[in-house]
Parts: sequence; structure tokens; C-alpha cells
Amino acid sequence: MIAGCGTAEDTNSRFKYLLENGQTGLSVAFDMPTLYGYYTDAPQAAGEFGKCGVAVSSLADMELLFDEIPLDRITTSMTINSPAAIIWAMYIAAAEKRGAQIDKLGGTIQNDILKEYIAQNEYIFPPEPSMRLVVDTMEFATRYMPQWNPISISGYHIREAGATAVQELAFTMADGFEYVRWCLERGLDIDEFAPRLSFFFNVDNYFFEEIAKFRAARKIWANEMKETFHASNPRSMWMRTHAQTAGWTLTAQQPQNNVVRVALQALAAVLGGTQSLHTNSLDEAWALPSVDAALLALRTQQIIAHETGVTDTVDPLGGSYYLETLTSQVEEGAYGYFRRIEDMGGVINAIETGFLQREIADAAYHYQLEADRKERITVGVNEYVSEKTPDIPLLRVDRAGEEHHVRRLNEVRRRRDGRDVKEKLNALEEAARGSRNTMPLLVEAAKSYATLGEMMDVFREVFGEYQPSWGY
Repeated sequence: MIAGCGTAEDTNSRFKYLLENGQTGLSVAFDMPTLYGYYTDAPQAAGEFGKCGVAVSSLADMELLFDEIPLDRITTSMTINSPAAIIWAMYIAAAEKRGAQIDKLGGTIQNDILKEYIAQNEYIFPPEPSMRLVVDTMEFATRYMPQWNPISISGYHIREAGATAVQELAFTMADGFEYVRWCLERGLDIDEFAPRLSFFFNVDNYFFEEIAKFRAARKIWANEMKETFHASNPRSMWMRTHAQTAGWTLTAQQPQNNVVRVALQALAAVLGGTQSLHTNSLDEAWALPSVDAALLALRTQQIIAHETGVTDTVDPLGGSYYLETLTSQVEEGAYGYFRRIEDMGGVINAIETGFLQREIADAAYHYQLEADRKERITVGVNEYVSEKTPDIPLLRVDRAGEEHHVRRLNEVRRRRDGRDVKEKLNALEEAARGSRNTMPLLVEAAKSYATLGEMMDVFREVFGEYQPSWGY
């Protein structure tokens, strides 16, 4: 359940509220300046504070975000990508300062940079150095944090950008195989790191196809881990996946209908075998979720889990002729894409030539044509339309929260040991220019209260910023 917006203090209060209401794990999204690695008071960040998540500029914010939260007794999922290593280092530093053992920390960082180039476009550095940072986190987790998932290989954003179910599955799996190859090139053993890889899929409206997608994903992953990458540990072949109901399907028109959409999507994810689930809130087409809407989304999960009996058996629809046929079709479609990507020289080449991006754009265009022709019906949008304007209580982020955050950031800059910060950033730059794993240096820099922007600027200086050369 994502419970982040505005200030660290506000988000901390929402975390405590959800824990009191039965939530066993926390998930936090970060605001746009944080996602791009900027200071909150940077010119590029103007007007974006807290709009799509919580702002974290330094360790001081991370400490407030998880104040009085038992980090060694809960799991935390963090939606962060280009600055993932830095944000994770701040989380580790906050836990260590409170006396927690990092090998007891459980959770996930999204950290899937390939899908940023494919769909979400929140990349910063070129693909190769970005992949190096991802592998640094995966190696660090393998060595020191066995309960942490260092990457959530994400089809969610690919689907939100307009991909079909087959494209979502194929591009996500291809990304996963690429991460495996890079880790193997680093010298990691497949059975050392593969058991901690995790996935993140979208759950769309087409009920049976979504179930088939999850079933095909498990089959493909198990087969490729065993046959292509020669894993021997059964856990390396398990697909562990989180799922989130499809945000793009939620409508501003008749928003109460979104409760039904989310419930059906969540049910499909459960029947498909997801191990973790996020249910979207009914008001997400309007604004960040209100507390009441977030609680209703949580209650949707709890009703499915406790009142329906659908969790009593594994793969309850297995053996259905229709579902087995759909599963085979989805699997075959994915392998078709694997062959095309391999013929292009791999995922990074497919990204840099724009192939994957164009495939998604074409799929989105054809979907919109079908909606315009009413070949696809969205209740309340292109059929069964109501002229009534809904009354939705909107969550708004006020300017005072931003001003408070900036004051704290300036106070951190004033009170920290500037010489220590400079030494830590110099050490980080040296590691970035060489081949040393950057994670231990990032943790030390975070402890010195080096800011997110300062650490990102080190990487910007060393790696440069990526400008795609392809066009539609």
C-alpha cells in the first residue's frame, strides 16, 4: 500500500495508521525531484514537491520517514530507480544508526533501470553505467542482506505506457534475463543471487488473460533459469512477484466504479499466483489517494484474502481448457519477442534503436482507436455516461510542507561536517571511476548527511546524462 506524499512527517503518520489497521509491509513512492535525483530547492524541481510521493533529500528525511517504525520487523518496498542505490543507502544508514542489523532487514527496491528507458523515461545516466549501479546493489544484497530483494523487475510501467499483456510479459522477462547476464559477468554465481530476484506485474481488466500472463511468466522463468542459465537451486527457478492493479484503467468519470475494477483485477492477480499485491485507490485518477480511499483499497485485499477462499489452493484454474490455451498463446508470443530482441543484439540495443518503445506506442495507438470506435467499452467513459460531476475529496500538498522540508535541508547542510562530506564524496567519485562496488561508499556518504543531489552529481559528473538518439 503506497502511503507517501508531501513531507516525511506526513508519510510517517500514514505508515503508522496503516500498520495499526493490519498492513504488514510498507511501500513508499518518492516525489519527482527525488526520482530524478534533484535537491528539493533545485530550479528543476519547482512545483513538484510531494506531488507523486514523499520527498527525501538526505538521511535526515529518511530518519523522519521511518521514525518509530520497527525496520527489522517489517518489510519496506521503495519505488525508486535511477537514484535507487542512494535511497537504499540512506535506508540502510538509518537502520544502522538505530542499531538494526542489516542482514535482518527485509524489503525491495524497484531499481529496474531498463524499464525506464523502455517506458517510464525516468532515466538519468546512459544504460551501461546505470546497469553497473544496479549490479552493485545486487552484489551488495547478495553478500550482506540476504532478506532483501535488490530489484523488482517491472512490467507494471511497460503496461501503463500502453503495452499489451504479451509485450508486458516479454519485455519484462527479457529485462530479467539481461540483469542475470550482467550479474554473471560480475562473477556472481546464479544460485547466489537469483533466489532474491523479484518481479512486478500490472493487472489489467481482461480477467483470464491476466491470469494466463502470471502462469506463463512462472513457466518461462523456471525454464530459462534451469536450461539457459543452469541454476540448480529450485529457489532460483521460482518466480516471486508483486502485482499492482492497473492505474491507467481507473477513470475520473464515475470514480466509484474503480472500486469494482480494482477488486476484479486484484482477484485475477490472486488466481494467477501473485505473492504480493497492491490495490489502487478509487480516487487515483483525481489526485494522490486520500486516507479513506487508501483504507478501502486495503480492505479490498483483506476481503479477498479472508472471505472468498480463493487462497485455499495453488493455481485453482489450472486445467481449464480456455485458460491453458491462453497461457500457451501468451508464452508463445513472449518467445517470439525474445527471438526478435536477441536478433537485434540484446535488450540494450533494442532500447537504443527504439524498437521496444515503438512497439508499445503502436499498441497504445491501436487500443485508443478501438476505444474511439467503441470496439472497447469503458463504463462511464465511452458508454453508460453520466453528466453528474463526482464529489471527490482531494488530497492536496500545501506549500508550507515544501518550505518546511527546504528549511530542514538547509539545516542539514549547515550542521554537518563539511570536510567529512567532501571526503566521502571524493571516495565515491573514485569508486565510480573505477570498478569498486559503490554501495559501501554510498552508505558512508549517507551517514555523513551528504544529500541525494550531491551524490547524484558525482555520478552525473562521472557517467554523464543519457540522451536517446532514436526517434519515432
